[in-house]
Amino acid sequence: MPADIPGAPGTAASRSAASPGRVPLSVLATIDPVLRDTTVFGLVTDTPRSVVLRHDIRAEDGTLRRLVVDATGVVEDTLVDLEHACLSCAVREDAIPTLRDLARDGRWDQVLLALPVSAEPLPVARALGGATTPGGALDGLRLATVLTVVDLAAVETDLLDDDLLEERGLALAAADHRSVGEVLAAQVEYADLVVTTGVPDLALDGPGTPTRRALPDGASHPGAPAADRAAQDRRRAGSRTGSGLVDRLRADDSTRLDGLDGLRFADLSSATHDAARAERRGHPLGVRAVVGQDEETGTWTLDLASDLPFDPERLLHQVRRLGTGRLRSRGVFWVPNRPDSMCAWDGAGGQLSIGEIGTWEDLAPRTRLVLTGASDSADDRDELLAAFAEILATRDEVADGGLRWLGREDVLAPWLGARTDAV
Repeated sequence: MPADIPGAPGTAASRSAASPGRVPLSVLATIDPVLRDTTVFGLVTDTPRSVVLRHDIRAEDGTLRRLVVDATGVVEDTLVDLEHACLSCAVREDAIPTLRDLARDGRWDQVLLALPVSAEPLPVARALGGATTPGGALDGLRLATVLTVVDLAAVETDLLDDDLLEERGLALAAADHRSVGEVLAAQVEYADLVVTTGVPDLALDGPGTPTRRALPDGASHPGAPAADRAAQDRRRAGSRTGSGLVDRLRADDSTRLDGLDGLRFADLSSATHDAARAERRGHPLGVRAVVGQDEETGTWTLDLASDLPFDPERLLHQVRRLGTGRLRSRGVFWVPNRPDSMCAWDGAGGQLSIGEIGTWEDLAPRTRLVLTGASDSADDRDELLAAFAEILATRDEVADGGLRWLGREDVLAPWLGARTDAV
């Protein structure tokens, strides 16, 4: 495991984490049930005194499946009635009391919570962070590592195509209309540790350090049928693109580990999750931008920024030019008829969400969108640049301090909410 995991051996965080009496708790989030179960199996079989709590929400009948496993096999497999079949209820009503009991049991000294497939880790980590403070319901545990596991060959499709969770049978509730890309982006961007699989043409110079080897078509299996070689080549190409996308999306203070065979429970437990740092990762104001194009992976990122606001009417009528398509887009913006309101922009999987997230307080209002994609031409990126410039208000339009928008219909109210005197 690379030494740059927050709290890795030799850091102050890991030394404080080693204090006796508190059981390390890690959290796993994925969009793939096979990857989740493979990860769980590998961790518990390698670590006898470890235990995993796996949750699955059954929205159709309002129940939660609680599965507890360790190196000996299944410890408990129970259906639990929930007040509401949702992630917050699962954490509040079952995860917290069950984790408390596991920590107190005495048989285990490392715990993993495997979230329901397609669950986003941020709200769960917030709840667990509060519960693990002194005097909290889980003060016998400490939050160690939040990790996600992804298949590189599937990342481009999962992130950029417009599949919905419900179309894959992964929705957490009947009204869960999120896209697969929205969830994958949230998991990768928040994680302390991103574990990748499906790296057929990447060698490791050192733990977590991918070095690419160029392989000619079919070179790895010269005797294979042409169709098989073509499929292998497509998977290798997809893995290269997925690798580039993961590195563009993951936090700059996160760690990437290639291959489940290098994942160890002890490495997860030696770290300490930094809640404040993780919150900053999740805030659209500080989106990371790895600007430029990588010819080898076919991935690219644009960082579009201005001190000017978006014109509300032009944004409404041209939003599809910036907010849809095969993009991951994220950032903040402002509009002149709400000069104090900080607005968030969050798009993936063909969907876009915008909304107010507070005020600018002491910060100068700004408009900044970070757009990431793959396998698109320079013309496509030129169109995004043009759309951004055209939707912005001009210097002349804002010269009167926004008076020109007074009395006009607030066309963004359905998304931003009703305007108040405060904003």
